Amino acid sequence: MKVLITGSSSGQLYHELLRTAPADASILSTQTDQSPRLDITNKEAVGDFVDTHKPDVIFNAAAYTAVDKAETDREAAYAANTEAVQTLASAASRVNARLVQISTDFVFGASDGHPFKVDAATAPISVYGKSKQEAEQIVVNTLPGTGTVIRTAWVYSANGNNFVKTMLRLMKERGEVGVIADQIGTPTWARRLAEAMWQSTTKTVPGIWHWTGAGACSWYDFAVAIAEEGRAAGLIEGDVIVNPLRTDQYPTPATRPGYSVLELTKTWDAFDMSAPHWREDLRLMLKELK
Repeated sequence: MKVLITGSSSGQLYHELLRTAPADASILSTQTDQSPRLDITNKEAVGDFVDTHKPDVIFNAAAYTAVDKAETDREAAYAANTEAVQTLASAASRVNARLVQISTDFVFGASDGHPFKVDAATAPISVYGKSKQEAEQIVVNTLPGTGTVIRTAWVYSANGNNFVKTMLRLMKERGEVGVIADQIGTPTWARRLAEAMWQSTTKTVPGIWHWTGAGACSWYDFAVAIAEEGRAAGLIEGDVIVNPLRTDQYPTPATRPGYSVLELTKTWDAFDMSAPHWREDLRLMLKELK
């Protein structure tokens, strides 16, 4: 099975996809002397690479994820998150490759307080969310039988930059942090997301799916857990104060969803695998970080 993984080799999802790759997977290298990685916004380069190497599977782990910056950098956000996905989907169609596209809980807007099902109506409230929502439709329409979209949220790992590592640093430096308490979602260990992506290649699962850790929490709850589990793992010494904040106390250029928990059971059934509770995965990741 020849597999193309887009994105930076230092990215947390790219890293975990390599670590969890099955024995029969042959990863197509995008590293050359002239180009450190394949730029998915370069239509000609992507087309030439896919046409030449003819991968069986394309994992798109590349994205513009600067949510706030996207509000004023719309062109760059759409180039990476939407137009590049059209390029990948078209190339995948030509060589009959499967495309696994990562999307986000930001495609949703207002909620009734229940987890969003995979077929729930989308209503993104940020440029980032809109760019990812349009990419979903490109995959579904261009690759109706071989395109898989996996929505996820709050991704972290021992590799790369993420909320968990930022919190650990601030807790050690300051001993006190303030964290939003009225935005609810679910943390996702990149290792589990990568495993789900590989699992999707063994199943016939076109269309849109959801994958996060199990359960739900606020960013404040997540930070409290990081403090407690970080201390238990020996990554933090002494007491840490975590103060809850309201969203209006920490304004940002992009509007965040207040509740974006994703319903998972349909994916668990289709993929024939389930996710542990998010705190269990956090504990395992912190042990690895230690």
